[in-house]
Amino acid sequence: MRLNIKNNANSTVAVLALLCFRGALAAQDPQPAPPEPPASPADRPPDKHLFGVLPNYRTADTTLPFRALTPREKFNIALHDSFDPPGFGIAAWYTAIYQLENTNPEFGQGIKGYVHRYATTYADQMLGNMMTEGAMPTLLHEDPRYYRRAHGSIPVRTAWALSRILVTRTDRGNYRFNFSEFLGNSLSAGIANAYYPRNRTLGDDVSRLETQLLSDSISNCLKEFWPDIKKRFHLGPLHKHPDQP
Repeated sequence: MRLNIKNNANSTVAVLALLCFRGALAAQDPQPAPPEPPASPADRPPDKHLFGVLPNYRTADTTLPFRALTPREKFNIALHDSFDPPGFGIAAWYTAIYQLENTNPEFGQGIKGYVHRYATTYADQMLGNMMTEGAMPTLLHEDPRYYRRAHGSIPVRTAWALSRILVTRTDRGNYRFNFSEFLGNSLSAGIANAYYPRNRTLGDDVSRLETQLLSDSISNCLKEFWPDIKKRFHLGPLHKHPDQP
C-alpha cells in the first residue's frame, strides 16, 4: 500500500501520523485483557485492509513459517496494492485535495484539471507499488513484505516500523539494506518526469523520492499498530485474504 502524500498536503500527513500515534497508545492500553482472548494480534493472519479501506497485502503472515516468495507472488502483492478497488477511491480523495490546493497549476481546474490530477496521482501510486513491491524485489531477491514486531514499547515498535524503510529481508531470510525501497522509488520518481512537465529537475525528483519514503514510513506504522487498534476498539475479527501467500 502506498499513501499518496505530496509535500503541500501537510494536513493529510498530520492525520495519518495521528492514526499511528493512536494505534501506539492502543498497543499499550493498561486495561486488563479479556478473560478469553482466543489469540493475540500477533498470532492472527493480517487483515487485507486497514480501517476497512487501505490496502494491506504487504504485511507478512507471521503465523506461517518463513519462505521466499516467487516472482509471481511478489508481483501479485504489487498488483493487489495497486488495483484494489478502495485504492481508486483513495486516489480520488487525494486528487480532490490537490485540486483544492491547485497543485501543479498547469493542469488547470474543472473536470479536465481533476482528471489530469487523478491520472498523475494514480500513476504515482501504481508505479511506486510495482517498482518497490514487484520489479525490484524480484531483480534483487528481496522480500517486499512488512514483518510486524508486534511486541515491545511504543518507541521500540515505532522505530522498528520506520527502520524497515532502510532494512529488509532477502529471499534467504537474511537482513540487509532495503535496495528495493530506494531504487524502486527513485526509478518511479524519474519516470514521473514524463507526466510532470514543469517538475523535471533533480530537486523535483529528490522531492518526490522523499515524499514516497515518507508515505511508506507512515504506511509501516499503520501496519504495525493496526491489529492493536482493532483489538482495542473491538472492530471485529481479523480475516485472511485467500490470495495472501
